[in-house]
Amino acid sequence: MSLFVLAAGQLVISLDYNIVYVALPDIGAGLGFSARDLQWVVSAYVVATGGFLLLGGRAADLLGRRRMFVLAALLYAGSSLVGGLSESAGVLVAVRAVQGLGGSLLFPATLSLINTLYAEGPRRNRALAVWGAAGAGGLCFGSLLGGVLVEVFGWPSVFFVNVPIAGALAVAGWRLFPADGPWDRSRRFDVAGALTATGGVTLLVFLLVRVPARGWGPAAVLTGGALSAGLLTLFAVVERRSREPLVPARLFARRGLAVAMGVTALFSATFSSVPYFLTLYFQTVHGYSAVATGLAFLVPALVIAAGTQAGERAVTAFGVHRALVGGMALGAVGAAVLGLGLTSDGSYPRLLPGIVLLGLGQGAAWTGMWIAASAGVAPDDQGVASGLASTTLQVGGAVGLALLVAIAGGVGWDAPGTGLLDGIRTAVFATAGALALGALALLALRRGTGSTVGAGSSAGPAAVLAEGGDPGGTGRPGGNADDPRAPGSTSA
Repeated sequence: MSLFVLAAGQLVISLDYNIVYVALPDIGAGLGFSARDLQWVVSAYVVATGGFLLLGGRAADLLGRRRMFVLAALLYAGSSLVGGLSESAGVLVAVRAVQGLGGSLLFPATLSLINTLYAEGPRRNRALAVWGAAGAGGLCFGSLLGGVLVEVFGWPSVFFVNVPIAGALAVAGWRLFPADGPWDRSRRFDVAGALTATGGVTLLVFLLVRVPARGWGPAAVLTGGALSAGLLTLFAVVERRSREPLVPARLFARRGLAVAMGVTALFSATFSSVPYFLTLYFQTVHGYSAVATGLAFLVPALVIAAGTQAGERAVTAFGVHRALVGGMALGAVGAAVLGLGLTSDGSYPRLLPGIVLLGLGQGAAWTGMWIAASAGVAPDDQGVASGLASTTLQVGGAVGLALLVAIAGGVGWDAPGTGLLDGIRTAVFATAGALALGALALLALRRGTGSTVGAGSSAGPAAVLAEGGDPGGTGRPGGNADDPRAPGSTSA
């Protein structure tokens, strides 16, 4: 039952991000958004989530994972209620930012609960696969449910639907998850680190989601970039001097986490950007309705869900490194085939071969990268480790979408000109190339460090990724010694 609630938490995060896509035209018309500003219904969520993930991850470690899970669910419920009642564009954008804050608390809390309740190895891998499938379900239900709700009840319903779901999550989390115990007041937040990291990352993501629409020219963009770089540099200085840093240096002693962070960034920059261009293709090129667009995303979501399960089995059979390489390679082939199917007179069945290959690769890579990110991390640091990996996920997505939109010639909701289809195809082919390069980089990394070293060795990142942490499920290293359900958990 606990795993069901954790999977439902991931479902809410994915649902809340995707459900607004098909509602954007109606939201814009209903609240008077300009075509240029409509992107902030999505971007406000992305900026707030990306900026606060590190803080959310450390809060889960210090204040309690159950407490943060419940608080985040309540934030979702309350902000969704206000969103559905919104009568102005400014209020709705603010609501989306609060929902993003909820996501920055819920994501690392959910992931760290999985990584501490389930011992490293097959049990955790299976739990992460279920959790990942729930995220794919959010893509499916977000697009499909959003389309149905908009057609029948209007755009406010895409916010109201979150209220009972998030409220039920808060109650279930409080009742089912282990109590956090009293707050250890001897452990303190690194306030200076939290402020500089949150400010620097938030400003960076803000700029990256603004650049596709405004370009790099305005002085405000350049000034903001310099300020972001300065804050992140100051964060690095603060962390080196702090007695209780926001991001403990010991996390990077196991360099596999750094590699996993790079993988999450590439994943989000490529796989996670494709729905944006597919939505443009369906709604703008072919004139699909909101419901039809939702139905068009049903197959990709189901295939991605299947891919998460295949990825868990591939990690068990071949190791997480091979699973990641295979997922990226399969995704590269799928994106290339999908690009060939994107034509002005093409039918939906023509897209299916590319959609299936891309979805299977995406699902396998999703499961593998979270297994890699948690491998060998002590229970007390799982929250911030999850925050680090999910921060690179958000920043990577913002960077990737900005670059792909630029490569595609600036295509977007406000630029549906004759070059739109060519731009969409260019972006999808660029995605295929980036995934192919990522697979080659992981192969080179393994060859450079060797693959015969055990996962518990400190020989290098490839050693950690090669075997997927603790494939035998013995709980070494990083297993939860306090969890009586963990096999072999007598020592961490």
